[in-house]
Parts: sequence; structure tokens; C-alpha cells
Amino acid sequence: MSYGSMIKVPFGPQHPALKEPEHFLFEIDGDIIVNVKPRIGYNHRGIEKAFERRTYIQNIYLAERICGICSDAHTTCYTQAIEELLDVEVPPRARYIRVIVAELERIHSHSLWLGIAAHEIGFDTLFMHLWRDREAVMDVLELVSGNRVHYAMNTIGGVRREIASEIIPKIIGSLDFLEKRTKYYMKVLRSEQTVLKRTVDIGVLKPEDAVELCAVGPTLRASGVKNDVRRDDPYAAYDEIPFNIVTDDGCDVFSRILVRCGEILESINMIRYALDHMPSGMLRVRVPMAVKPGEAVSRVEAPRGELIHYVKSNGSTRPERYKVRSPTLANIPALCKMLIGQHVADIPIILAGIDPCFACMDRLVFVDVKTNKKKALDFESFRKIVRKQRELL
Repeated sequence: MSYGSMIKVPFGPQHPALKEPEHFLFEIDGDIIVNVKPRIGYNHRGIEKAFERRTYIQNIYLAERICGICSDAHTTCYTQAIEELLDVEVPPRARYIRVIVAELERIHSHSLWLGIAAHEIGFDTLFMHLWRDREAVMDVLELVSGNRVHYAMNTIGGVRREIASEIIPKIIGSLDFLEKRTKYYMKVLRSEQTVLKRTVDIGVLKPEDAVELCAVGPTLRASGVKNDVRRDDPYAAYDEIPFNIVTDDGCDVFSRILVRCGEILESINMIRYALDHMPSGMLRVRVPMAVKPGEAVSRVEAPRGELIHYVKSNGSTRPERYKVRSPTLANIPALCKMLIGQHVADIPIILAGIDPCFACMDRLVFVDVKTNKKKALDFESFRKIVRKQRELL
């Protein structure tokens, strides 16, 4: 095929640049991407149906396993939905502990992603340094909960574990170390040509496109849009803890790096404030096993962005219907937009730029009912679906 003619390049579901199975079909002119057709559905785990077959208590631990990196975000979102149905108010101390663990998880998630971003552009020295320093926050999470990944902190009506006063100095010491290292890395990132050449003006997502395509989290904020569930729809103790929403107007992969670095520093300050101002009192309230009939929608700001859980109860000990909308699913249309016009060599870092977790977003495939064949949607089809969803909201 001669240079300049249109060719199709499959990317995934098995590919060195993908850590999870997903498929993208790229239409290429030379080495420039002119269209992207995502094909999701390779890692569908039936989580929602599994929710409906388990009790509300059992589902806490199922929610935690939707995503390893966002395990606390999912259990916070889940327990809030059930607490709303039960009309239960979580004790003040528990709400502060939820914030502390959530922000520790955000530091962990962003540190992990920064290392992966360095790896995707071939800067493995930076990758190894970042993951070495990430151990500090994982040690704190283990100190607080006993676990490095699944913390099992949340329960319906509060939290399961205390943050004892004797471990607070150790937490503060680790936060001081992480703050110092994050500021150092931000200095490196702003001057290191290995990073700048591969991320500046790469994967551009303009503010109007980010809003129209319903991007969420750091992907949205890196396009200069101040949107954060913690401020817009406060939960836990976020309405009592001061913090800044980190944005950047570069609209590219480099901006997504800077936003996550800035959010690490904000999370450190929020945890310090929460530890200094944490009220005394009990950690949880007792709740009934059965939940009265009703519906609830819960939102939290997971490290990757807005996470939504929906529950419908029928008065029994199990939900009648449960639905999860993860941030990665919300960011797929925006990802397709930012890939168009880019070079093939930039696919890995642009795709990594949204911090995808395909396991927690995967749910379905589109089927052509006339031919009974699975069908990949192009970017314009995705845009129409997003517009329809916004009209329904």
C-alpha cells in the first residue's frame, strides 16, 4: 500500500502498550490518525449482576474489588448509596477518616500513574524512582488499614477501623517525604526534554470538547475546566476541609501530568488538615440488614474522575438493581477525540493519559441486530450517544 493511502491498524486487545484487554481500530493516513473505533467488552465481569445476588453487607467487599487502585472510592460510593436509602447519618469522625483514606488512595493512584506515564515514553529510570517513592504511601495505607491495596475501611454507617493517635506522627512523616519528592519531580518534569518532547502539545483536548464529551477527573481539569465532585457535590467531610481544584490550561498530556502532581500536593494538605481537626466520637452506627424500597444515586471523585453508583432496593436484603459508571468509561469519547490528528507513536502515552482501567469500565458490546454481529463504534457514533445521555440527565 503506497504512502498517503488510508490503512487500518488494529491496537489490542493484546498489545505491549496495554495492560488490560481492549481494542481500538485506527484509520491511518501515513502515520497520522484520522479516525478511531473503540471496541469495548473484552473484560466484562458481570459485576452488576453479582451485586444483585449478594446481600448489602457482602456487596461492600464486592464493590472494593471492582478496581484495585480505586477500591476505597468504590466502597465509599457504594456505602453512601445504601446510607441514603436507609436515611443514616455517618458519624463526624468516620467522615473525616473516609476523607483521609480517600486522599491517601489518590496519592497512591497518581504516583502509580506518573510512573506508568514515564514508562510509556521510555523513561524507565523515572518510572523506577516514582514507584520506589510510592511505597511510602502504601506503607501508610497498610499502617492505617492493615492492607496495601484493599483497605476494607468502609462499612454501611461509617468506617471499620480507627486512626490511632500514636500512628499520626508516622503518617505526617511520610507525607512530608512525599511532598518533598513530588516537588522535586515537578521540577524535573518541567525541564527534562525526554518528557517535554513526548507530552507537550500531544493528545490535545480543548475545553469545549472536554465539556461536550463529558470528560471527567484530571482529564477534564487538564483542559482548564474546574469540575470536581468533592466541591460540586460534597460528601464525607469535604465540605469542612479546605482545598483547591487543580487545573491546567495546556490541554495536553503534559498538563495531565502537572494536574496529577498538583493533586498529590493538595491531597497531602487535606490529610494534614483532617488529622489536625478530626472530631472525636464513634466510628459507625448500626444499620438494619434489609433496606426499604427506593432508589439512590451516589457520586464520588475517584482518582480517575467522577464515579457513579446507582442502586434500586425492593425491601429485601439484596439490591434489585445495581449499576456502576466508572470514570474510564466516561473518558473514552474524549480519548478518541484527542487521538485524532496524532502520530501512531503517540498512541501509548495518549491512551495512558486518561489513566484507563478497562476492567472496571467494561460492560458491553454493541450488536447489529440485523446481522447479529458485534459492531465497533466510530468517534461520531460515540458523540451521538454522549449527547443523548446528557439530554436524559
